[in-house]
Amino acid sequence: MAEQSAWQGHAGVALDTVNGFTVIDCDACRFRHIVPIPTPAELEHVYGHEYYATEKPLYIQRHLEDREWLNLAYAERYELFERVLGAGPHTLLDVGSGPGMFLLHGVERGGWTVRGLEPSSQAAAHSRNLGLDVTQAFLNTDTAAALGRFDVVHLNEVLEHVPDPREVVRLIDTLLNPGGVIALMVPNDYSPFQAALRVAGFDPWWVAPPHHVNYFDVASIQRLLAERFEIVSVETTFPIDLFLLMGDNYVGDDDLGRACHAKRKTFELALARAGMTPLKQEMYRSLAALGIGRDVFVVARKPA
Repeated sequence: MAEQSAWQGHAGVALDTVNGFTVIDCDACRFRHIVPIPTPAELEHVYGHEYYATEKPLYIQRHLEDREWLNLAYAERYELFERVLGAGPHTLLDVGSGPGMFLLHGVERGGWTVRGLEPSSQAAAHSRNLGLDVTQAFLNTDTAAALGRFDVVHLNEVLEHVPDPREVVRLIDTLLNPGGVIALMVPNDYSPFQAALRVAGFDPWWVAPPHHVNYFDVASIQRLLAERFEIVSVETTFPIDLFLLMGDNYVGDDDLGRACHAKRKTFELALARAGMTPLKQEMYRSLAALGIGRDVFVVARKPA
């Protein structure tokens, strides 16, 4: 019988224990997360001051190195927003805007008024040096009240870090204009390929508390968003764990990890240059239907 774990109203099957935290498949939340859940104050300290300096010291540098490849994904996202919303101009809030590259793409594209919310002092400063409107803060009831309304609220790899994803989604609902869209990417964890790798002897390297609090998959992130919004689009990203399945063990090996990442970039850039971006998108939508892919990107619309 599977071991159960419980903490302050959160209970479910215990999946893994790392660094004193246990990942449970929570019956109440209907997605996987760690217990105990770190407090907002604990996370604010980590992300406001430590994260970029200690956990992600090369994060900004690598965003700059990857800019051509990232701009492919950014262009696809803005094009999707424009198809869903219709003729512009439009407004966008990027929650957890990082070094500002997604916002900068919107400015350079034209037709978009963009704003960022970013807890890291280093990333916020980098964004302001680009001339972007970025506030150094977390999204909470107080900050949301001062932001106004938007046509799009975008979150890239944010929801896995927060103590209460359902509350974040509720706040985003208050920030969206009627008919507006929420667009977010989260890691696709406890996936079929990860299950295969565990059979092959891999430990759950994707479990990284306290920085990763929540562990969504393709089904659970849609389930959460569908409580308030209509799902418009679901696709995953390149299943980079294919390299692990083929024998390239990049876990803990940064050089090999970057080499595998470079192959992924080369593959997607080659398809784009061949005019095959629609083929790539259809492939990733098909993989999403199978629950396969390293990350999942979901767009959902608020009722008009």
